[in-house]
Amino acid sequence: MKNKKFITLGFATVALAIFTLFSTNLFAEARDTKSAKVKRETSRLEALAKFTKVISIVEQYDVDDISIEELIDKALEGMMSNLDAHSNYLKTKDFKNLKVQTDGEFGGLGITVGIKDGALTVIAPIEGTPADKAGLKSGDIILKINNKSTLSMTIDEAVSIMRGKVGDPIDITIVREGEVKPLKINIVRGVITIESVYAKSIGEDIQYIRVTSFDKKVVDDVSDAIKKRKSNTKGIILDLRNNPGGLLTQAVGLVDTFVDDGVIVSQKGRHKSDDESYSAKSSNTLTKVPLVILVNGGSASASEIVSGSLQDHKRGIVVGQNTFGKGSVQVVLPITADEAIKLTIARYYLPSGRTIQAVGVKPDIEVLPGEVKTRTNEFTLKEADLKKHLEKELEKVDPKDNNATKKDDEKASKFIITPKMMKKDMQLKVGTDILKALIITKGN
Repeated sequence: MKNKKFITLGFATVALAIFTLFSTNLFAEARDTKSAKVKRETSRLEALAKFTKVISIVEQYDVDDISIEELIDKALEGMMSNLDAHSNYLKTKDFKNLKVQTDGEFGGLGITVGIKDGALTVIAPIEGTPADKAGLKSGDIILKINNKSTLSMTIDEAVSIMRGKVGDPIDITIVREGEVKPLKINIVRGVITIESVYAKSIGEDIQYIRVTSFDKKVVDDVSDAIKKRKSNTKGIILDLRNNPGGLLTQAVGLVDTFVDDGVIVSQKGRHKSDDESYSAKSSNTLTKVPLVILVNGGSASASEIVSGSLQDHKRGIVVGQNTFGKGSVQVVLPITADEAIKLTIARYYLPSGRTIQAVGVKPDIEVLPGEVKTRTNEFTLKEADLKKHLEKELEKVDPKDNNATKKDDEKASKFIITPKMMKKDMQLKVGTDILKALIITKGN
């Protein structure tokens, strides 16, 4: 009995010791947590006090009489632009312009720009727009817009200046690789209308699909194009060159057209609530034919998600040049009725876990742009050449309607890529040759 009392007392003593130990640790942790929280709050208040003090000193002693509103605007602009190349503060005018850009019709040049290595750079001219027709190229660094330097200019400021009344001219001074001095290009603003998807045939069994930007109809238009020629198509060229991006949902949908399952892309932010993952569904897959994706330095954002995801899934061969490297997610957050901030809240990650931001997508096979150089033997007269010669002689006797022939050629070029057209595009030629090899391999 006496032993039992000692045993009971022993257990009670041990339990009390354990309780005391855990209580001490919990109180210590609570104290440390509270201390860290107080320290953070103190540091935050000190930082805000420093900011307020600097504002007060500048307002009182600066050589120019600057209002407190102007100082705050300048401070906000500086803070946001120093976070990253895509975050910025939108004043009333900038916020209004952004709404016009997304909701209305406007006169512009038809280029997408970004900040690369600290310089305002052309990501891509949109096909068929005034900028494209004037000769602006992906990678051109914009030095001046009219007579205004672009140094320290934000993307939204540049876009605001370039947008204007339809028919009004604008001068863009650029620095281009390979040119000894800056080039001045005069462009007349126009209404920007974009044909986002068009399809053509290469030979009898290859389908060429060009996507110029990711608007809300891309997946539907590409799906329609594939279905129309599905019975005859043995391979597809997906051309994303000079495609500056667009809607994430359309990029995900386009990959889903070619991929059965697995992650297409994920976005990760500072908070778990910003994280999101997008996966493929077999029910959305339309075709499993061999695929080649063409990219270049003008392929950005959504284009990089598509090309990089298809590359990671080993669904297609990526051909061309390294892409632009914009893999971040921005949101516009209003701070007043007329002002807002554009803030980067997450980054995109491809299925393999690699990021696109500032790195881009490296092609499986690098091919520089240019024409295919061919040599002809002037001393060889083929049967086809003789036939053409005889046809020309016959035309002298019985003239053809040249206008009708020209119209037929133009109509054909809208739906067919001829060998002659292919020779003017080295990247397309190499991509097509690779696709033909893939088709033969799959057939075996």
